[in-house]
Amino acid sequence: MPILVQKFGGTSVANAEKIRRAAQKAIDATKKGYQVVVVASARGHQTDHLVADAMELNPNPPKREMDQLLSTGEQQTVSLFAMALDAMGHKAISFTGFQVGMITDSTHTKARIKSIDAKRIHKELKDGKIVIVAGFQGIDENDNITTLGRGGSDTTAVALAAAVGAEVCEIFTDVNGIYTTDPRIYTKAAKMKEISYDEMLELASLGAGVMHSRSIEFGKKYNVKIHVRSSSEDVEGTYIIGEVPQMEGIAVSGATIQKDMAKISLVGVDNKPGNAAKVFHRLAEAKVVVNDIMQTEVSSDKANLAFTIGASDLRAAKEAIENIKDEVKCDSIFTRDDIAEVSAVGVGMRSHYGIAEKMFSALAKAKVNIDSITTSEIRISCVVDKNQAEQALIAVCDAFDLDKPAEKRAKKK
Repeated sequence: MPILVQKFGGTSVANAEKIRRAAQKAIDATKKGYQVVVVASARGHQTDHLVADAMELNPNPPKREMDQLLSTGEQQTVSLFAMALDAMGHKAISFTGFQVGMITDSTHTKARIKSIDAKRIHKELKDGKIVIVAGFQGIDENDNITTLGRGGSDTTAVALAAAVGAEVCEIFTDVNGIYTTDPRIYTKAAKMKEISYDEMLELASLGAGVMHSRSIEFGKKYNVKIHVRSSSEDVEGTYIIGEVPQMEGIAVSGATIQKDMAKISLVGVDNKPGNAAKVFHRLAEAKVVVNDIMQTEVSSDKANLAFTIGASDLRAAKEAIENIKDEVKCDSIFTRDDIAEVSAVGVGMRSHYGIAEKMFSALAKAKVNIDSITTSEIRISCVVDKNQAEQALIAVCDAFDLDKPAEKRAKKK
């Protein structure tokens, strides 16, 4: 029998009624001939409440103990989910990350999955049970509970889908699919029928909140078909898949903004081999995730080096840079925490020209000043003032007709 993985986020299991509704979706899938594995998040704002409890006692709690605490949210959900299924007449069993052999590294609060032992899951599925697994958590090689950080339950679901050989991984959420941009800002945004792993990976890493980038990385690596769909409506959502030829007929598939960002510029760094490596080695030691990097040679002796990060990493990044600035002979350091990044993404950029010009012209027409620009093969990103972020996103969306379905935009040459 084919295996289906279903993931339910916190809003989808927030109370008893919603848990029963989610449980019914799992039962309906078994009636269609699937063996079902459910991944569940902590209910509603349970994680926020646990964090608040911790902060009340210790404003700087040990990360290991935070993992011990936060993992209990998902454990409550999966037990309740199994109880609901039992009451509805279907055999079920719940597991923690530890119980299904979800082995991670030892980076508390931001652990990465190393391996999964799916034997126990397969055994229970063969016994006719729906298996419910706690998302967001695992265990390291020293038997310490770990959590996977932001978007951890999505990552758990896609990783489990890969491990058990699932036909598809359904991500149930409070929206009915993936849109060309955030419909709360650009109300005319169109829902996409499908999007490639590469495009979704870029959008997720650039601020699209529907999926986390690590879950997409797993999907791409193991070719897991991901279906993002509504938990309240029985409608088809958006499929995240490998590239298909017609995708290249669309120059830009989606656009995003990231608001909680900061930028650090090192002005007048000695222009010699190894200095950039020293800077980013210190940042890596501080566990700072760097988004974009820009380096400019200003003379044969000096260069300017800048990078963007999440605002939450600013303090750690500044400390790391202060410790290295004399070694790389940096003249001065300039920091901004009032920026945002607007990005346009599409695999069609590989075969279309004039995309950059159209984006920059749209921003200029909207009187949005560009601080810096970075690009990849399938995206263009511009750092702008945070107070102009939404204005910039709307301008980019209008420029690339992101209010229209892909089929209509693909016909435009």
